[in-house]
Amino acid sequence: MTTIWNSSHRFDRKAAEWDENPRRTALAECVAKAIIETAGPVATMRAMEFGCGTGLLTLALAPHLGRFTAIDTSEEMLGVLNKKIETLGIRTVATRCADLLQAEERELWTEKPDFICSSMTLHHIADTQALLDRLNGLLRKGGTIAIADLDLEDGFFHDDETEEVHPGFERSLLQAMLEKAGFDRVSFITACEISKTNRAGEVKTYPIFLATAVKP
Repeated sequence: MTTIWNSSHRFDRKAAEWDENPRRTALAECVAKAIIETAGPVATMRAMEFGCGTGLLTLALAPHLGRFTAIDTSEEMLGVLNKKIETLGIRTVATRCADLLQAEERELWTEKPDFICSSMTLHHIADTQALLDRLNGLLRKGGTIAIADLDLEDGFFHDDETEEVHPGFERSLLQAMLEKAGFDRVSFITACEISKTNRAGEVKTYPIFLATAVKP
């Protein structure tokens, strides 16, 4: 089964310069702020982020959480994050190179997380429902997920037309998928907006939602 469209090698090639794009750093800060204000992470929570990349969101949230596992399929992206962790002397964040849909739970951690988050990763996953089902299985009862991603867009957001992605998500359909996966208390807010010249050469504004939900 295809779980991730884009090869990790695509992101490996981008890792060294990933943080140089100010739009990415601003987005991570905005999403982190929305998660802190909406989901209420606390230092007693064991947390996990999937699709962490170079850790822009990871490191913004880490001070508000307990032990934090940052997961990505790109070794080079994680290499950048590991250098940050070492330089900053962070002891609460561990990284794992894994496909979340394929890895055994024991490969990821010894205890289920209380909190799972991601930003701009869901649209890269071919089988959205399978991932949401997996997240529900991984999360501790009473735990919270917080997922930020694109609202349904015009299909021109990504600069590379060969990149296979979902063109964002319609909120009502994603809510139905979350509920089908077993989540409760699903809610959405607009975390921020990205203004950019899209692949069609038009300046457009793309809303980024934050979906939160709880495992009963």
